[in-house]
Amino acid sequence: MMNVSVLGAGSWGTALALVLARKGIPTLIWGRNREFMQELGERQENGRYLPGASFPDSLEVTSDLEQAVSCRDVLLVVIPSHGFRKVVRQAASFIDPEHLPKAIISATKGIENSTLCSMTEILEQEMPAGLSGRFAVLSGPSFAREVADSLPTAVTMACADQSLCVRLQDLFSTDSFRVYCNPDTVGVQIGGAVKNVLAIASGISDGMKFGTNTRAALITRGLAEITRMGLKAGANPLTFAGLAGLGDLVLTCTGDLSRNRQVGLRLGKGDSMDDILASMSMVAEGVKTSKSVYQLAQKYNVEMPITEQVYRVIYKGMEPGEAVRELMMRPPKHELHGVSFG
Repeated sequence: MMNVSVLGAGSWGTALALVLARKGIPTLIWGRNREFMQELGERQENGRYLPGASFPDSLEVTSDLEQAVSCRDVLLVVIPSHGFRKVVRQAASFIDPEHLPKAIISATKGIENSTLCSMTEILEQEMPAGLSGRFAVLSGPSFAREVADSLPTAVTMACADQSLCVRLQDLFSTDSFRVYCNPDTVGVQIGGAVKNVLAIASGISDGMKFGTNTRAALITRGLAEITRMGLKAGANPLTFAGLAGLGDLVLTCTGDLSRNRQVGLRLGKGDSMDDILASMSMVAEGVKTSKSVYQLAQKYNVEMPITEQVYRVIYKGMEPGEAVRELMMRPPKHELHGVSFG
């Protein structure tokens, strides 16, 4: 049986650790804050992020990164995108060249601000060369609270090596956590990153009480933006009709457990970005990712008007009402503009 280390003790990292540990898989969860990890060990639950979800005996905790990384079969990295590279770089120094992990999986949905790299690109750059080809991505419509409560959930495991992907599919699959395989790591990561930005737009719309017609339009046109960016990056367009595309987009734009949607709701009601961020205990990836995606769109000349307006609201101080007006007053376009597969 493979053992697994989960790097990141937030709500999503803890939920995934619970999925594995409840199967009896030896699982170790790492967090950098020693006092917080001691609290998790003593209480045998993550009372800050997932209260009531008790740890099984097969789940251990540590704040020692060397212990978490050395001689582990699978590393699951669930670190916010802005801290992902730093932790991966530190982790790489503890990997035993005689016992390389069989797989390193990213469950982080974002794009690095400074480099515009995806998480697997960061893994390629920071991890030992011998691990190339062993990187995978876990994504899809999945709120941590519902996963921890064992509510039926379906996700995507993306990996270029299909035999490895099938092994990871089997590792994570349970009677309440269904895993599908997909070789398209590029598309799965684009879908997971951009949908957080679009969830902020959906929240703004709902916060301004624009109704369900508007929300449906944002989701649909948002999917077109994801697809345009994906096609430019070489992704399979069918990925965006699946769990890591449309599935995750719908969940994050409509579910009240979405932190990104909550940010948008407050923006739409008139709260300032500074006040919103100061009051949050967990990361809303779409805030930073809106900048990355906007810059990627500029770099590759991809038309992403909803993303652009979210970026302007967050980083340029644009009023949400003005952003909506600009979106509605854009010149008329063909619905399939920019998404031709031919």
